[in-house]
Amino acid sequence: MLSCIVLSDSHGRLKNIQKIRPLFLENGMVIHLGDGSSDIRDFAREYPEKAIVIKGNCDFSYGMEEYVLEAGGVRVFCCHGHKYGVKTGLERLIARAKELDCTVALYGHTHRAFNETVDGVLCVNPGSAGDYASPSYCYLALHNGKATAVIVNL
Repeated sequence: MLSCIVLSDSHGRLKNIQKIRPLFLENGMVIHLGDGSSDIRDFAREYPEKAIVIKGNCDFSYGMEEYVLEAGGVRVFCCHGHKYGVKTGLERLIARAKELDCTVALYGHTHRAFNETVDGVLCVNPGSAGDYASPSYCYLALHNGKATAVIVNL
């Protein structure tokens, strides 16, 4: 089983990152989906095998455009979401996930947590780790071909 901490849109609000940083080492992977990707740069440098960092529309130099994680018999598409128009719908995101043979799509950009299966793809937005009023992240477990995602309020 691979357990992951998934966060997005921290936008430099390191106070919230510091709250959950102890969880980074307790889990197998930390995935930052952009807009504040440099907020976990130190962790990613220290533990490169445990970090996936995606570049968002507000990140200019650090992170990957998108990534496919394969673990526990599950393929997971990771992106920020802005290039797939996630603020207006999930159709393009789901199409890209299916094109890559992924059953899970992780995205950010909207600052709204979301955790539902749509057209056969588990679509998960961890919300905004940088939100002042209701910051959140996602705990994701991949095991035996199944993905379980839980949105956690900070």
